Amino acid sequence: MGDCANFQEDIFTIVGISGSPNRGGNAEHLLDQALRIATERGFRTEKLLSSELEVGFCTDCGECGRGRPCPIEDDMAAVRETLADASGIIVASPVYFGNVTGQLKALFDRTLLLRRQGFLLKNKVGCAVAVGRSRNGGQEKTIEAIQTWMHIHGMVVVGDDSHFGGIAVEPSREDEIGIETARATAMKLCDVLDLMQKRQGSCWIG
Repeated sequence: MGDCANFQEDIFTIVGISGSPNRGGNAEHLLDQALRIATERGFRTEKLLSSELEVGFCTDCGECGRGRPCPIEDDMAAVRETLADASGIIVASPVYFGNVTGQLKALFDRTLLLRRQGFLLKNKVGCAVAVGRSRNGGQEKTIEAIQTWMHIHGMVVVGDDSHFGGIAVEPSREDEIGIETARATAMKLCDVLDLMQKRQGSCWIG
């Protein structure tokens, strides 16, 4: 009963991560569109912005592999706690040379502790959104990098029912097709969380 109770509490939280170093940019706009879907579907949402976070580089010191806290003192302790408490994670990034931003990659690397100390992101549902300067500007490669991070953590990775995730071009506020793919991707994530909720329903009742 305890495990089911924890799932019931967590199912309502979806965390969005913007990998952009710029506040209020194209990636964050798409993330807001996706999180709006989650809110409309009845989920709680939280947002983590790389533009506001201090995240240092992983130095492969090995401390997390020994069951110890990360010795780097920055914002990652709070980020890891937020991610561990989530049930769904939406990651949005602009395309930097066909990949995620350096800020987002640093954050990804620093979640190694969550993997080494219990696979704390395992079975959480994740999806990705990317924005580039042209329709074929590296968005799929960027989404692939995000999904690779999710797979290594053992997450359940979803797309937009047609393709790999949300794909938009700059400026994202004017890309109606891109906005729709971001919203469709968030809708799929919510659908899967709802299915997981129904799957656990019998033990909630009991």
